[in-house]
Amino acid sequence: MSGDLIVPDTAAGVVVFVHGSGSSRLSPRNRFVAGALNEAGLGTLLFDLLTPDEEADRANVFDIGLLSERLLERTEWVRQQPEAKGLPIGYFGASTGAAAALWAAAEPGNDVAAIVSRGGRPDLAGPRLAAVRAPTLLIVGGRDPIVLDLNEEAQRRLRADNRLTVVPGATHLFEEPGALEAVAGHARDWFTTHFTAVRHPA
Repeated sequence: MSGDLIVPDTAAGVVVFVHGSGSSRLSPRNRFVAGALNEAGLGTLLFDLLTPDEEADRANVFDIGLLSERLLERTEWVRQQPEAKGLPIGYFGASTGAAAALWAAAEPGNDVAAIVSRGGRPDLAGPRLAAVRAPTLLIVGGRDPIVLDLNEEAQRRLRADNRLTVVPGATHLFEEPGALEAVAGHARDWFTTHFTAVRHPA
């Protein structure tokens, strides 16, 4: 499975992107956010969760357990890279990728520093939400009512530090002017704050 790892000098941490159904590491929205994080001094990994043959089976696209296994494999791979060694790791999940991120973060021994969900389906990680330990930011468009309801329900099941941020006027794909920039800004601040807390505990 292909992937693109970028770790700026003196990076505060590395964010692993987990794309949603029907998308890939080439997602223009995720790449936009990744670029903003790189500019802020954060490392990023964008990778494909499934092989082309696996993607042909739509059941795989919604197999949260399988997607989280792939994410855990790539998380371990990042931790072994010289340029990322010892750095905090965060997850940025979109759509079903957010469920996979939360599912993987609940795995015992997987010490993820922070999670951001963009228009995500955290409800699909329902059985594991209470076990998530990483601070979690849920970002939803103000004009995405069904997903907003699902995020509000999932938030009630989270026990870790969490926040639900609504981007006014944005629909599910955050295609409106300034919407994706708002997502990138919220994600940057969330990861920077929590990566710093991990590296420089009080």
